[in-house]
Amino acid sequence: MSPRAPVLSGHQMVSCLSHFGFFTVSQKGSHLKMRHFDGRTVIIPMHRELAPGTLHSILRQSALTVDAILEWLGV
Repeated sequence: MSPRAPVLSGHQMVSCLSHFGFFTVSQKGSHLKMRHFDGRTVIIPMHRELAPGTLHSILRQSALTVDAILEWLGV
């Protein structure tokens, strides 16, 4: 069983993805598009708090795990 996903803001998620090699491509309104050098693309809503389903969708698109996020947070 994987650990419970943390509550993150859009800005925290951008910092986390940047740490894992993603870079900003564009922004339209409150949504930021990030891309990895291998071609993975993720859209991040810049909200105060990401909904659990949105966070899991971002993790799935970026091929990251909850464990990797928790390690990045230092938890």
